[in-house]
Amino acid sequence: MAYEASKPEAERPSMEQAEKVSLEQQPEKVELHERQLGHLADEEDHETGIMDSFRKYPWITAWCMFAIWCVILISFDSQAAGAVVGIPQFRKDFGYEYKGDYVLPAEWQSTFNGAPIASAVIAALISAELADMFGRKKVLMGALAISYVAVAIEFIATTNPVFFVGKLLNGFMVGTIGTIMVSYIGEISPLALRGIFTCCVGVAYGLGPLAAFIVINYTGDVETRWAYRAVFCCQFGFAGVATIFVPFMPESPWWLVSKGRIEKAEKSLTKLGHTVEEARKKLALIELTLEGIREETAGVTYLECLRKSNLRRTMISIMPLMIQALSGIGFVAGYFTYYLQMAGYSTQMSYRLQIAQPVLSIVGNLMAAAIIERVGRRDLTFWGLLVLTIFLLITGSLGLGSTQPMIKGTVAFILIYSWWYNVSIGSTAFPLLCEVATSRLRVKTIAIGYASQNAINVMWQFVIPYMFNPDQANLGAKIAYIFGGLCLFCLAYLWFFQPETGGRSFQELDEMFAKGVPARKFKEYQTDAQTQNRTVAEGMRS
Repeated sequence: MAYEASKPEAERPSMEQAEKVSLEQQPEKVELHERQLGHLADEEDHETGIMDSFRKYPWITAWCMFAIWCVILISFDSQAAGAVVGIPQFRKDFGYEYKGDYVLPAEWQSTFNGAPIASAVIAALISAELADMFGRKKVLMGALAISYVAVAIEFIATTNPVFFVGKLLNGFMVGTIGTIMVSYIGEISPLALRGIFTCCVGVAYGLGPLAAFIVINYTGDVETRWAYRAVFCCQFGFAGVATIFVPFMPESPWWLVSKGRIEKAEKSLTKLGHTVEEARKKLALIELTLEGIREETAGVTYLECLRKSNLRRTMISIMPLMIQALSGIGFVAGYFTYYLQMAGYSTQMSYRLQIAQPVLSIVGNLMAAAIIERVGRRDLTFWGLLVLTIFLLITGSLGLGSTQPMIKGTVAFILIYSWWYNVSIGSTAFPLLCEVATSRLRVKTIAIGYASQNAINVMWQFVIPYMFNPDQANLGAKIAYIFGGLCLFCLAYLWFFQPETGGRSFQELDEMFAKGVPARKFKEYQTDAQTQNRTVAEGMRS
């Protein structure tokens, strides 16, 4: 002791070095210290509000915006791919003359619509596996490369088979990015901003179609191939912006930790704007969360999504996406132009109303992002769908008549539907999709959700024309009764099985699902993690 006291000041170990040596000599203390840091990080996440999170994490905000930009890319592509079929010059180049007009062969039209959806389903399932093997960043790079090839093929195509190949490849890009980016947002977002940024995925799905519609409106009447090639050039632009930034994109720290790459995970957290001290605590929280769920999730295969509590989590994650497809959005999006024609609106007024639909959708998404943390996921989803069901029943009732006022009333309620759908289930499905799934299976659960939703959408593509068309069932707007009836079953599901997940960390959600907490008790349930977080925080701060 006397020798230690006589050492010069510069040679004496600092408190931090002494603590490090002490912890290195006692591994059990290292583990305890790391667990305490994890609990402290979780408590600090709960204490940090929305505006404080925006100020504290500008880089996370920026990278979430990048992910949302990538979603705009796929939503623009999906809308443009279907809309070019309506361009007269496209029908002339790829169709044949019939009674003085040009039409696209029915078999090719069905192929152009169905093939990208099928390839998107396959891509979602495969890309989730690849993302767990190679990381989110590398898979995104691969998807962007596919996008360039696919759009280039569409651009140079002069025959239906060549154009089909481009559409098919683009479907792989759409399915991959749609799966990876939602997972990425959920993994890097602070707790207070997770609902807002995932709701903004809905905004992206509105901005893409709006941009595509504006481009086609200005170029669609050109009497050369540039009438539709201009749209493909815009797709290059969206992909180009994403390509510029993707080399600098931080890899998901959750994926890195799951692969044991702790140092790289810490570097990724610092790139996301965390200080070195914050990164250590966040890293400890990720390790604590992944370790806590390991018993419930033995591996990261698709089969694990159907085992133990994971089956319940998978169903709760994907059901809101499936409810989107069951609530009539395919009918509203696909037959709005038809009702504008029936209502006898002028070309200028039709254009304004067509623009109004995606604009109202975006407004609805932004409203959802603004209120979701205050209202809650469960309440906004359930009560929002209840109001949406009422709108559908009113729309169906308007379809009982064929007078101009009733047709214009149908147009009005389609616009109201477009707005309210995105205030409710059109937005809330995305936070629920990414935060309910266990961290080890998140990307695979999202893939299952997108595959299930697209399977329902494909079914509607074949069924709705038979229900709607005058030469078949001739339901017209009365088809809204069918969707309203389906929504009643969906409301029953939401009431009994949809939990409130807002404001819960992944650690807390893991605990509640493992314990089998009933859905309606989620909001008020006090978890062991909360108690430990508070105890550790008070002890380390005192």
